[in-house]
Amino acid sequence: MIDQSLLDAVKSYSEKMTRPITFVLGKGEHAKRAELIEFLTSIANTTDKINFNAEANDSSLPSPISFAVRSHIGDTLVDNGIVFSGIPGGHEFTSLILAILQAGGHTLKLDEGIQKLVKRFNKPLQFQTYVSLSCHSCPEVVQALNQFALLNEGISNEMIDGALFQEQVDANKIQGVPAVFLNGKPFANGMIDTSKLIAKLQEQYPDLLGETSAEDTEQLEQQDVTIIGAGPAGVAAAIYTARKGLKVTMVADRIGGQVKDTQDIENLISVPLTNGTDLSNNLIKHLGEYNITIKQHVNVKSLNQTEDENYSIHLNTGETFESRSIILATGAQWRKLNIPGEEENTGKGVAYCAHCDGPFFKGKDVSVIGGGNSGIEAALDLAGIVNHVTVFEYADELKADQVLINKAREKNNIEIITSAATKEIKATDGKVSSIVYENRKTSEIKEVDLAGVFIQIGLIPNTDFIKGFVDMNRFGEIEIDERCRTDRKGIFACGDVTTVPFKQINIAMGEGSKAALSAFEYLVMQ
Repeated sequence: MIDQSLLDAVKSYSEKMTRPITFVLGKGEHAKRAELIEFLTSIANTTDKINFNAEANDSSLPSPISFAVRSHIGDTLVDNGIVFSGIPGGHEFTSLILAILQAGGHTLKLDEGIQKLVKRFNKPLQFQTYVSLSCHSCPEVVQALNQFALLNEGISNEMIDGALFQEQVDANKIQGVPAVFLNGKPFANGMIDTSKLIAKLQEQYPDLLGETSAEDTEQLEQQDVTIIGAGPAGVAAAIYTARKGLKVTMVADRIGGQVKDTQDIENLISVPLTNGTDLSNNLIKHLGEYNITIKQHVNVKSLNQTEDENYSIHLNTGETFESRSIILATGAQWRKLNIPGEEENTGKGVAYCAHCDGPFFKGKDVSVIGGGNSGIEAALDLAGIVNHVTVFEYADELKADQVLINKAREKNNIEIITSAATKEIKATDGKVSSIVYENRKTSEIKEVDLAGVFIQIGLIPNTDFIKGFVDMNRFGEIEIDERCRTDRKGIFACGDVTTVPFKQINIAMGEGSKAALSAFEYLVMQ
C-alpha cells in the first residue's frame, strides 16, 4: 500500500526519535478499516520505536477509522491530542510522519517564541481540520495545530479526510479546505499560516494567555539588519546582507510567501520549469548556508524609532528587540471583491485556490473572477476537473499572457466574458448557487447559476502594521527611490509591497538584492 521508498524513509527518520510512540485505533467497523490497519502496520514494522496493536482499540476516538499518535514517557502512554481520521496518504503523509517524529521527541519546527506563547494558552482548544489529500496547503495547517497539541495539554487536533466523512462535510456545508473548526464551531477556512492562526486565537480569546515569566520575556540582541518578510525579495535581501558579515534576522509568516502557493513557474530565468513548493524549499536551503536568525511563523505588530535612531521591533509573541536598519519585504495577499456574498460564503463555494478546492466541484459549473495570468491559469486548472468554467473579466480585454489566453480559448468548457462587473454572490442552503454581474457596456444585469466562485483579481500590499510610519501611495504600496530607500532613514523596502512596477519573482529578487546593498551602504556610513 505504501511505496517501499517511503517506508525506508520512515525507518531512517525514526533514528531521530528519543522515545517510542504508539498508534491507538478507534473502535468499530468501517469499509476502510482493513486498509487503515494495513497502512499503520506497514509503518510500525519499519522500526521498534513505533508500536501498533490492531486489537487494542479505544472507544473514545471519534470513528472506526480514527487513530491517535501517543507518546511513551517513562512507563506512561501519553495522549498528545493528535488524531487522524482517515488514511493520511497524499500530501498528509508528511503530516503523519512529522507527528510521529515530534511525538517521539524530535525537535518541533516552530520558532521558540511561538512555542513559549502556545504553552501559555490557558483555554481548552479542540480543533478539527477537514482536508483533501490532494490539497497542498492543508498539511501546513495540520502540522501547525499538531505541534500546538504537543506543546499544550489543553489543545487537541483531529485531521479529517473529507472524502471519507462526507456526511460531516455536508452537515458543515464545507466546500473548501483546509476547513478548521474550533470547539465545534467554524474557525478558519483556506490557507492560513501559523502566525495568522495565533492572531485569530488571540482576537477570539483576549484573555488566552497566562502570566509571563522571565524566560518568556527573554529578548534577541540588537541586530544590524532585520528583514520583515521571506518571499523572493526578503530571502534575497537576507542572503546579500548576511554575505556582508552583518548580524541579520528575518521575521516572516512563512518562507516563500505567495510563491509557496504558486503552481508551475516557467519564467524564472535559467530555470525553465519549477513550482512554488520546490522554489520555496530552495530558498530555505540557500538561507541555511548563512548565519541568519530566522523567526518563522511570527509577525511584526509594530515598529518604533528609538532615541538613538535605531528601531524597536515588537512581535506578536511578545518579544521586542532593536535593529539598526530594517528592510520591508512583506509582499502582498489576494485581493477580495468586497461584494455581498463573498465573505460569508468563503469555504462554501467562494475560494481563492483552484488547486486546493477544485476537486470539491468535480462535474459542476464554476466561475473564475479575473482575466490576468492567475485567473486564466486557475481556469485551465479547473477545466480538467469541473463541467464548465466561466471567466469574468472587468476590463474590455483579458490581461493574461497571450500564450495562456490561447490555451484557454482552445478548451471547449471555458467561456470568457469581458466587461463584466461582478455584483453579488448568492447562496442557497448555505452553498453558493449563482453569481450576479453587470454588462458594463449595456448596463444589463445577469445571473449565472453555478456552484463555485474562484477569485483571482490580483494582490494588495501587506502594509497594515506600518501605516503612517513610512510614506505609501494610494494603493498602500511603500514609496521607494531607485535605491529602495523609504522616506525614513535606515528603512528600506523591496518586492511586491513597494511601488516598483511589475510584480514578478525575478524583479523581486533583484529588488531584494538592491535593498540589501543599500542597507549595507547606509550602515557603513553611520
